Amino acid sequence: MTREEELRAVTGTIFNVQHYCIHDGPGIRTNVFVKGCPLRCIWCANPESQMPMPQLMYRVDKCLGCGACASVCPNRAVSLTGDGKVRTDRAVCSGCGACVPVCPAEAREIMGYTVTAGEVFDEVAGDSLFYGEDGGITVTGGEALAHPQFTMALLELCRQNGIHTAVETCGFAAWTVMKPILELCDMVLYDEKQMDSELHRKYTGQGNEQILENLKKINDELECEIWVRVPTIPGYNDSAENITAVGKFVKEQVSRCTQIHLLPFHRMGESKFEQLENEPNGFHSEVPSDAKMEELRDIIRGFGLICK
Repeated sequence: MTREEELRAVTGTIFNVQHYCIHDGPGIRTNVFVKGCPLRCIWCANPESQMPMPQLMYRVDKCLGCGACASVCPNRAVSLTGDGKVRTDRAVCSGCGACVPVCPAEAREIMGYTVTAGEVFDEVAGDSLFYGEDGGITVTGGEALAHPQFTMALLELCRQNGIHTAVETCGFAAWTVMKPILELCDMVLYDEKQMDSELHRKYTGQGNEQILENLKKINDELECEIWVRVPTIPGYNDSAENITAVGKFVKEQVSRCTQIHLLPFHRMGESKFEQLENEPNGFHSEVPSDAKMEELRDIIRGFGLICK
């Protein structure tokens, strides 16, 4: 088996391939969304990405309450409720998908599927006409490093064929896992959510020490271009104190960072959270105003950094 054949055969679990993207790296890009994430951000916009395996999504608003799904579930995870709908016991559900094709209202869907790096590369390469000099592939998620062998194989295939490579990561990974992947990248989009480690742990489930240390190592040991990205959540990490701390850290410790992006919170994840039949986690925030976002960007610009 040739090296290319070996790379093409590596498998991973993804939940989407999105074409013609313009916000996740330079130029026009193809985004590959890897399934799985080590963090549990309470504001997560893609909660269906957190688990590394396929998951059932259920649209209760479309459900007819016919019970067809319950009748075919091999694990008896689905039951009728008193309001004419159904409920899935997520502790029992295996994500097998037996309930999906029998639902007449198409209220059930499996999110996530196993693919080979070769299959995804062929799809990415099919967009190469649109990449120009700047565009390419961005592996994101979830977390791009959640299936490291798959991501490495996909990036190596792209590199061999002259496609610009980028990875978006939350940074919470062993350096021994992260380094060989980022060595195959032209760019890293690095998330920094909260500079206070205890608050970071409260909001994401993990402290930020390893995340910050990895960012410094990327700056000092690798050659890929660095963009730092801050999902900006009113009431959680949008204080002047936190944004100032981000700017100070990047200015002093991440000299090769060329841009910082403050990404305003949106509510797209709320309906997905409901489709996973999760219990409410108490999170609530508002979409920040344009004026507030510019105020925060000006704090970063005050350090002489480019902020968008």
